[in-house]
Amino acid sequence: MPEVELAAIGIVKRYGSLVANDHIDLSAARGEVHAVMGENGAGKSTLMSILYGMQAPDEGRIILRGAEVRFRSALDAIAQGMGMVHQAFRLFNSLSVWENVVYAREPTRLGFIDRSAAVAEVAALAERFHLQVDPSAIVGRLSVGVRQRVEILKALYRDAKILILDEPTAVLTPQERDGLFTVIRNLTADGRTVLFVTHKLHEVMAISDRVTVLRDGRVAARMITAETSPREIIRAMTGRAVNLTVKKGPPKPGAVVLKVEGLTVGDRLKPIVDKVSLTVRAGEIVGVAGVAGNGQTELIEALTGLRTPDAGRVEILGWDVTSHDVAHHRGAGLAYIPEDRAATGAALQASAADNLAMGFHRAPPLAHGALLDYGAIAARARSLIERFGIKIGSETEPVGSLSGGNLQKVVVARELAHEAPLLIAEQPTRGLDIGAIEFIHSLLIEERERGRATLLVSAELTEIMALSDRILVMFEGRVLADIPAEEADEETLGLIMAGRVKEAA
Repeated sequence: MPEVELAAIGIVKRYGSLVANDHIDLSAARGEVHAVMGENGAGKSTLMSILYGMQAPDEGRIILRGAEVRFRSALDAIAQGMGMVHQAFRLFNSLSVWENVVYAREPTRLGFIDRSAAVAEVAALAERFHLQVDPSAIVGRLSVGVRQRVEILKALYRDAKILILDEPTAVLTPQERDGLFTVIRNLTADGRTVLFVTHKLHEVMAISDRVTVLRDGRVAARMITAETSPREIIRAMTGRAVNLTVKKGPPKPGAVVLKVEGLTVGDRLKPIVDKVSLTVRAGEIVGVAGVAGNGQTELIEALTGLRTPDAGRVEILGWDVTSHDVAHHRGAGLAYIPEDRAATGAALQASAADNLAMGFHRAPPLAHGALLDYGAIAARARSLIERFGIKIGSETEPVGSLSGGNLQKVVVARELAHEAPLLIAEQPTRGLDIGAIEFIHSLLIEERERGRATLLVSAELTEIMALSDRILVMFEGRVLADIPAEEADEETLGLIMAGRVKEAA
């Protein structure tokens, strides 16, 4: 086995009574891609923050190239050859690539920043690792994939021997993901070590050499990737077998439930949503694919009454709801799973019972006239808590005490439990464990079979392709394509997501 570059031994981290990391051992060899997997709350982020010096462990040791180290901060870790690319990039969008890369480590000449030397160093580094970045480009004008390369360049400029990539493909097109994998292979060929934190099984199988699986803060399994399978990894993550294959019959679309014509959000010079038209029929799931930040969020806000569009028309079952509020949209027949479960989807200080009734509490069986039926509200909440496997003491507890995944289950349970003919589902499985994802997927297909119309927005292209009957692809606020799911493939969708329509045709 290659020489061990980094080892974590007996790492423990507690937050009050919660043990986030429970005597975790992990070792990564020089020149390998070591995947770290686990469901939400398994302890991945805590462990990575300890390895990068952002937090101190309560117990345990970190061995770096054979010597024990104690990081007081991320600066200590960087000085020892650690680098980390976070999910949310930490770049100055108004500055150039070279300015971002050399920030706080600028080469100088006669007491001034040596611009030509900085540009040359960054260009040489980008060429060495095939990162294909123009040092003079303004970061804010770059695609997400290129900005990620700038983050990697920042770490390499500081001579990172170990690079932690935290969910690195979350906002990339398939082509950008493949480009990142090429970069990773170049890094490991140069003797660098990559810790690849992800929840995407196919990516782990494609890029990693070994896998450490965490479950409930402990190491559940250590595997050599070439000798294991996605099924075995899932079993290690969940403790049971899970089937993520979505089974569905042929679509049987009925009448139009949602009709959108020329919807525009934003000013005329550069609208965020640009003259979008679409329909969703009863009994079909229409997926919206696109890299984050291409107008999907604003489109959904306009369709649900959270934002008034600047132009266009929205109809639910023939009722014009364009300028109406959320209550009118609900009254017209809308159920909505929002992207932000905490800010939009729930009232954190309210009980689970109240949250599970919200939006539907004015009508039977939860209300009779102007009077709420608290018994019916409590009984419904208990039923949904059991059905959706929500981990909470009782329906009277506030949902603000729940984990992100359980809070998401509260929102999904509330919206799927009602008979609204239209469902807008925005990232419905974000933060859920694999078993819960399987459950939600089956429910969405059940609703389709029962005739519900669903508009699905997801950052997971595999989810969009598995569930959708038609796929709309958004780029810079416009719908560039409407493709039957059986004709869609990852490469074509990826090209359109990048705005390259002609190449995708």
